[in-house]
Amino acid sequence: MSRHETGKAAGKGDQPWIFRTYAGHSTAKASNELYRTNLARGQTGLSVAFDLPTQTGYDSDHVLARGEVGKVGVPVSHIGDMRALFDQLPLDQMNTSMTINATAAWLLALYIAVADEQGVARGKLQGTVQNDIIKEYLSRGTYVFPPEPSMRLITDVVAYTYREVPKWNPTNVCSYHLQEAGATPVQELAFALANAIALLDHVKASGQVPEAEFPQVVGRISFFVNAGVRFITEIAKMRAFVDLWDEICRDRYGVEDAKLRRFRYGVQVNSLGLTEQQPENNVYRILIEMLAVTLSKKARARAVQLPAWNEALGLPRPWDQQWSLRAQQIVAFETDLLQYEDIFDGSHVMDAKVEALKAEAREELKRIEEMGGAVAAIESAYMKEQLVSSNSERLQAIESGAQSVIGVNKYVETAPSPLTTGEGSIMVAEEGVEEGQIARLVAWREGRDAKAAEAALADLKRAAKEGRNIMEPSIACARAGVTTGEWGAALRNIFGEYRAPTGVSSAARNNAPELDHVRGMVDAVSAKLGRRLKFLVGKPGLDGHSNGAEQIAVRARDSGMDVVYEGIRLTPAEIVEAAVNGDVHVLGLSILSGSHVALVADVMARLKDEGVTIPVVVGGIIPPEDAERLKAAGVAAVYTPKDFQITDIMEDVVRLVDPASEEAA
Repeated sequence: MSRHETGKAAGKGDQPWIFRTYAGHSTAKASNELYRTNLARGQTGLSVAFDLPTQTGYDSDHVLARGEVGKVGVPVSHIGDMRALFDQLPLDQMNTSMTINATAAWLLALYIAVADEQGVARGKLQGTVQNDIIKEYLSRGTYVFPPEPSMRLITDVVAYTYREVPKWNPTNVCSYHLQEAGATPVQELAFALANAIALLDHVKASGQVPEAEFPQVVGRISFFVNAGVRFITEIAKMRAFVDLWDEICRDRYGVEDAKLRRFRYGVQVNSLGLTEQQPENNVYRILIEMLAVTLSKKARARAVQLPAWNEALGLPRPWDQQWSLRAQQIVAFETDLLQYEDIFDGSHVMDAKVEALKAEAREELKRIEEMGGAVAAIESAYMKEQLVSSNSERLQAIESGAQSVIGVNKYVETAPSPLTTGEGSIMVAEEGVEEGQIARLVAWREGRDAKAAEAALADLKRAAKEGRNIMEPSIACARAGVTTGEWGAALRNIFGEYRAPTGVSSAARNNAPELDHVRGMVDAVSAKLGRRLKFLVGKPGLDGHSNGAEQIAVRARDSGMDVVYEGIRLTPAEIVEAAVNGDVHVLGLSILSGSHVALVADVMARLKDEGVTIPVVVGGIIPPEDAERLKAAGVAAVYTPKDFQITDIMEDVVRLVDPASEEAA
């Protein structure tokens, strides 16, 4: 060892984390080809993205699935789709992560059934299902059932896998989407840990795991986190997670083995901060965010997946995913990062930041505990309201310039990017994907043994009613050719459905002088109308990413409008009915799943049939050519992530209702 390498670890250094890319689109066959390509390029673990119908327990031909099939992930309607998804991929050699929550038990059942067909022993299967429903009520919105039945399904998966699939991580407590929904570092720590506590408390109370074996279950719990661009704070947050989880496992659950108290986590770095403006800058953001979860050996991620630089523009291409993969490989194999012990040990700056975060997180955890735990804090809307409020503060800081975003509110001058021009600069979903998937689904139903499927579904319902573990009946359903929608409908029939609180409280924020001008416009137009200007914010289809819709609703309310926002997962028919019955003056539609063309066209046609001529505005990740199509269909205005000045959008809404409103104000 040379004198220039003092402090270098002996030997070859640490093994790198698992390299993943989050992928899945259009069809199982196309996704399988993408997986095999990525594995050939050096990816070491699969990370499967499912489409929204699959995530919410609907078949591809359900009315709510219209426009959503294959958009944000791969549709998996039955075991035939799962076979195609993992064709030529030996499951005994895979480490498969499946981002699935409400229907996690079903997708895991399909995976196990395919492994059985391959002759793979269940004990050899390695991977993860996210299986964290609590954060779905708070952020991403792919919940189905009420909280208690949902916790029962999670518990069944945990109890089943520790016995039958012991190398599997049965839940991935997910703080990723909490940060995407606006969580501060303290909220991300506290809310995620509260969710994990709720999960383990339910498992313990179920009696499915003997007391002596409970530490083994604790040791299989993993986490999925987010890392933002303020990477010193993010490193401190991860080190705080390590310490707090160790405390909880030791003090609350009596886990004596330090190995079983390890904070094991995977990460996707922040997509919330990726910008449509100057998107090439996102490469630097992604790299810096990756360092937050790899630099500190004590708190290093076990698996890393990175977004693509152009995700704020549309679907990433295979080359874009490769570029993100190469960033991981360069850090792992070209730098000397893995050769050293933790470079932050002994840093008084880092120690102070970690201790401050831990102290605040403990206070928040105590507050949630006093409410009755995470499930109670969901049902009371406490956690959701806190996230909506934090996100509102974040957006206001960007609008005012207090928080700099390069290329957005600072250094906005730019030369045209050669990366975003020309044909094929972004990936566009193939035409006919939905029709093809539905045709295959219909053929599947016609070709299976209908009596076997009915018998399997009947036993599934009995298991749900009787409190039996849901996994073996679900695997039997998978083998019998039951579809995702049938599995979902069977459990909806037993457990019911749920609509979570929106977190958009009715009280307006009065201490907002920056809104005085638009409030004057709203007051003047309302006086002309003879009643308060009424704005309906709707989310058609299955897209549960409600952050944008919530912030539009909050700002419209604070601007003095009468706001109607009923949350996620509404059909175009339901939205139009609400617009007609509510006699609204303007309709706003928020769609981030890529299904905007089909869903907006449906809404516009229904408004025309009802004889309603109110202005319609649309927001989402919408390519320019699609924006033109929407405007040609009668949409008054289209907003994308580059339109970050929400107050300006409010002024636009008022002018759409009354073009003379500026003068009136």
